[in-house]
Amino acid sequence: MSETPKSLNFIEQIIAEDLQNGYAEKDLRFRFPPEPNGYLHIGHASSICLNFGLGLRHNAPVNLRFDDTNPTKEEQEFVDAIKRDVIWLGYKWDTERYASDYFQQLFDWAVILIKDGKAYVDDQSSEEMAIQKGTPTEPGTESPNRNKSVAENLVLFESMKKGEFTEGSHVLRAKIDMTSSNMLMRDPIMYRILHKAHHRTSTDWCIYPMYDWTHGESDYIEQVSHSFCTLEFAMHRELYDWFLDMVYDSKKVRPKQREFARRNLSHTVVSKRKLAQLVEHTIVNGWDDPRMPTISGLRRRGYTPESIRNFADTIGIAKRDNLIDVSLLEFHVREHLNKVAPRVMGVLDPLKIVLTNYPEGQEEWLTSENSQEDETLGSREVPFSRELYIESADFREEANKKFFRLKLGREVRLKSGYIIKAESCTKDADGTIIEVQCTYDPKSKSGSGSEESLRKVKGTLHWVSIKHAVSAEIRLYDRLFTDESPDTRKDKGFMDFINPDSLEVITGYVEPSLKSAIPEDTFQFQRMGYFCVDKDSTENQLVFNRTVGLRDSWAKIQEKNS
Repeated sequence: MSETPKSLNFIEQIIAEDLQNGYAEKDLRFRFPPEPNGYLHIGHASSICLNFGLGLRHNAPVNLRFDDTNPTKEEQEFVDAIKRDVIWLGYKWDTERYASDYFQQLFDWAVILIKDGKAYVDDQSSEEMAIQKGTPTEPGTESPNRNKSVAENLVLFESMKKGEFTEGSHVLRAKIDMTSSNMLMRDPIMYRILHKAHHRTSTDWCIYPMYDWTHGESDYIEQVSHSFCTLEFAMHRELYDWFLDMVYDSKKVRPKQREFARRNLSHTVVSKRKLAQLVEHTIVNGWDDPRMPTISGLRRRGYTPESIRNFADTIGIAKRDNLIDVSLLEFHVREHLNKVAPRVMGVLDPLKIVLTNYPEGQEEWLTSENSQEDETLGSREVPFSRELYIESADFREEANKKFFRLKLGREVRLKSGYIIKAESCTKDADGTIIEVQCTYDPKSKSGSGSEESLRKVKGTLHWVSIKHAVSAEIRLYDRLFTDESPDTRKDKGFMDFINPDSLEVITGYVEPSLKSAIPEDTFQFQRMGYFCVDKDSTENQLVFNRTVGLRDSWAKIQEKNS
């Protein structure tokens, strides 16, 4: 039976209709245009997947263009991070572009607008211009500089370019319509003065084009066919088209801007400005902190490119903003890691077990499979000895019938090993259990084929041999915010919802096979969750980040809502 064709989202429908109406597929070109003023976050992932996905679907080129028009906030570090993230997500761009490549062309076009009487230099203060803009219900009033002569405006604009004026003293404005119902059309600023070095052009320029002037013209220069952006730019489309009208040649491709909705994620923020505040106020340890919703942070935490692409595909493209529960993202990484992450044993809250009838000084190596999901991952040898660590929560002196772990007088199986029975326990002065004495059944080794090994007991525990255990720093991450919508509350700021318990650092013990693990290697710690080797690891100290637990909270939400 053939699969039902997947329905097109409204963006794909726009392109399909354009092609049906005579648009040549060879003229399709897309772009992903980040501003290099921060690291990309999970919201950008949807845009990346959309634009590069369209390129793959239509075998069309996709540009990676950096809209680098603000030297006060942009850095090469951000450029490099963005490129790493796009590559890591699995995409390749056709050409790498920068808006700064077009500064001269944009300047030349601005001069043409001045000559055509469609732009003028204004020396009013920003406060005066804001008042003259009017309100959404009241028209604006014209600047006293609006009707200066072309010759005077050309001289002033050239003086701006030469650095003869101070910052904030002069701007170039487009002459459009101060009575327009769209306030963005009320003589918007095209250029401002910034005596700041640019990360690519150094001090070649001291006037910089505004985003609205730069963005559409850059699309046009690159002959981008379809320019997709988020809904907050819907009101900008009229201005986007007006600027294109000023330079458009009918023999060339005219970009078409269309907007799609943001997909906000619960218990986080996806504003680069707010993420920058988290970094600047050291709420987190940098842009790639595993608590951050940045792509770099998710990668460091152990998320996979496949899980993020699958998440973006699931939430899709829509016309209305929506809040997506973070548990859906966790579901996708859990689902993918369940298929690809090797199973290993690590104990996070150790309790000492002594097998009193196991010969002192003896050790053996047990075979344990690396995955129940994928046989091709093979198996490994795990050392076993008289003294072991298990999780403290896996032992109780007394427990009810529903407790299928270790308790006095009860048997459990050690993963890939023997059946053991708790005989007694030792407590410290505070009454805390510090050791459990057990016996083991030497004929019950897993996989031995003996009758005793086949007998079943309820409960299987993970463990590590104390003699061979590798100490590891374990970083347990929780959600960074206590409120599901921390940046939409009017009564409080998003910083008021910082979770003080978003990070807990403990010492755990892992099996020696992990000594050779390197940063970004992911594993399932049996019964404990998925973990990733952190870049802070050294030759003498392994550091693991918990990616996500084994529990599927998204499934429970779906079940509750069904």
